[in-house]
Amino acid sequence: MVMEDEEAPHHMLLLRNFMSQGLVQKQPLLYASAYRDPKRFLGTLPSPASSKGDKSSDLSHEKDIRIAWQYKKYFGEPQLNLNTNNGGQQEYCNDFDLRKPLDRHFFSGSNVDCVCFKDSPNLSALQDRCAEFLAKLSRNEGNISSAGRIAIQSLCSPQCKYSNDEWHMLSFIRSLKSMTQSSNAVVVVTFPPSLLSPSCSLRLQHMADTLLSVRAIPDEDKELAKLLTGYQDMIGLINIHKAARLNTQVPVILEATTFSIKLQKRRFLVLECLNQAPVDGSSGSSYGTSGGCSGSSKVGTLDF
Repeated sequence: MVMEDEEAPHHMLLLRNFMSQGLVQKQPLLYASAYRDPKRFLGTLPSPASSKGDKSSDLSHEKDIRIAWQYKKYFGEPQLNLNTNNGGQQEYCNDFDLRKPLDRHFFSGSNVDCVCFKDSPNLSALQDRCAEFLAKLSRNEGNISSAGRIAIQSLCSPQCKYSNDEWHMLSFIRSLKSMTQSSNAVVVVTFPPSLLSPSCSLRLQHMADTLLSVRAIPDEDKELAKLLTGYQDMIGLINIHKAARLNTQVPVILEATTFSIKLQKRRFLVLECLNQAPVDGSSGSSYGTSGGCSGSSKVGTLDF
């Protein structure tokens, strides 16, 4: 479950990437929202970025141009590219270009179902559609041919007729969780906690296997800019309140629970660990970059 931010729709970035990843892998998808025509929302899903194999082949071509012909014999035969030699299948985790829409053939098949629950008096119809969808992905058969995905956007949307019946929404989530645990599927539900009573919001958070929250950050927060490196590239923060840990009572201990949401080149969604800026407020180095640890001003090998 993802708790939405009332000031910015950053949860839509996570939901779009979740749905696109499933469609690229040809996994069955059920999308439910309060939109009149939820099928049109599929046209806003991002498309996979160019593959690493294409980038590596371009780099190898440029290297061939730079290398003089008399030195080429010392490099031997070109090696196979491991990224493309995987049976022609795409990588499981893709980078998506938010400016490029997903090709229509990905969501025009029969494995994509859309549901509008705006005018429904309750969630019974949506529960029946979810049960029908999950019945095709039962774990009892023992043959895992594919995994399904269910994406429910803004479950507690105020324009829905059932928005004031909080116990009905809790009952729906409890039933949906029970059906999902006996199927080969994963469900992502976003909801605005500010529109619910505190007790209902806490109950929804308790029933979630994995609980996330997104929050927008101000454009010009000078105090926060002094604390965090790369603040100018951030559009929001994502907090991991709870991570899925099934069939055990041992909780998951994460190295980091707060990540920054960035749009690299205004096209690619990037989640990074927060990096505290130096004391003087200047921009410091990010994680994964090299730097000198000695007192010398020259940047070289780490000197302890």
